[in-house]
Amino acid sequence: MKICRFNGGRLGVVEDGLVHDVSSVLDRLPAQRYPLPQKDLLVEALPQLREPMRQAMHGAQTHAVGAVAFDSPVANPGKIIGAPINYQDHLAESKADAGIAHGRKITSIGDWGLFLKAGSSLIGCGQEIVLRFDDRRNDHEVELGVVIGSTCRQVSQADAMAHVAGYAVALDMTVRGTEFQSFRKSIDTYAVLGPWLVTADEIADPNQLDLWLRVNGQPRQQSNTRHLVYNIARLIAYASSFYTLAPGDVIMTGTPQGVGPVLPGDRIEAGVQGVGAFEIRVADAYAGAAAGA
Repeated sequence: MKICRFNGGRLGVVEDGLVHDVSSVLDRLPAQRYPLPQKDLLVEALPQLREPMRQAMHGAQTHAVGAVAFDSPVANPGKIIGAPINYQDHLAESKADAGIAHGRKITSIGDWGLFLKAGSSLIGCGQEIVLRFDDRRNDHEVELGVVIGSTCRQVSQADAMAHVAGYAVALDMTVRGTEFQSFRKSIDTYAVLGPWLVTADEIADPNQLDLWLRVNGQPRQQSNTRHLVYNIARLIAYASSFYTLAPGDVIMTGTPQGVGPVLPGDRIEAGVQGVGAFEIRVADAYAGAAAGA
């Protein structure tokens, strides 16, 4: 099932090129009182809500996929986790490109560990990326996004995949520099997730998926998740050895070679085989810049 959020928080199921508005199902979510849980309630309830969503599709208002603005399919991730240097070819290009390395010793994911992106950086592909720092390089990084469906901690690789709710296309934007990754990658709009969440049962092997990215129609990145250094199960186990993973947590699994800069006004297209694809615009001006300046 392809589950989306669109047009400012509507809930939809995508099928045959149409978005079926099943927002009425949101009334089934449990009422919450302060303090709110650090998890996504919709993702947690998906096993119980899939059949009601399927039933709500009958007679539901529909929209063409191209006629809606997609929000992030996950509204409230407790954590957005990043996996640096998780493709061998990206490790090689990071060592060779001074604009990426900035004098740092680039080693491996096992040495660097993981990093966190701020929840405030998250947007859907129906919004725009707003660049910061016109004197610095702002790079694109296409990735497979893994959405956690149930709470786990110190989970084994053998059991890790049972905790996956689904997958989405992820775009991990970054400002290059010497600061810690969590700082440079947490700028508003620098985490894009979309266009929808594909439930785990629809992806036979997430470690065998093509992924790609184009800027203004020109190919930049092309690879397959079989080239991951830490595959999906190993990443989940690794993350859960440090963090408790909760429903709605997102793991951005790493990017292959071909990362490069984008500029105001650019169009970025990104896709993952079997999951989906989206196009997102980069705003015409840097954040804080006057229009037309």
